[in-house]
Amino acid sequence: MKIVAVTACPTGIAHTYMAADVLTKAAAKYGVSIKVETQGAMGIENELTLADIVNADVVIIASDIEIANKNRFVGINTKQYNIELVLTDVDQILSKHLP
Repeated sequence: MKIVAVTACPTGIAHTYMAADVLTKAAAKYGVSIKVETQGAMGIENELTLADIVNADVVIIASDIEIANKNRFVGINTKQYNIELVLTDVDQILSKHLP
């Protein structure tokens, strides 16, 4: 299983990177592949490629703000979650997308 994710928060500092970290650790725990793009104070980092997106089983957007370049995900299985939920219950989120 392949997951790609985008994390972003209003200030683009702590929660953006914390969410990326918990998603990465949880994916490893469940044995799934993940690539996480962060949209933070430093701009877009670890940007998802078109190949990353089309080869993913699901795109997870962890954000309470509008993310940049959201149109990349039109027609793709995309789920958006509140960033706080990702930080507090990442297992619940990932378990929804496991086979």
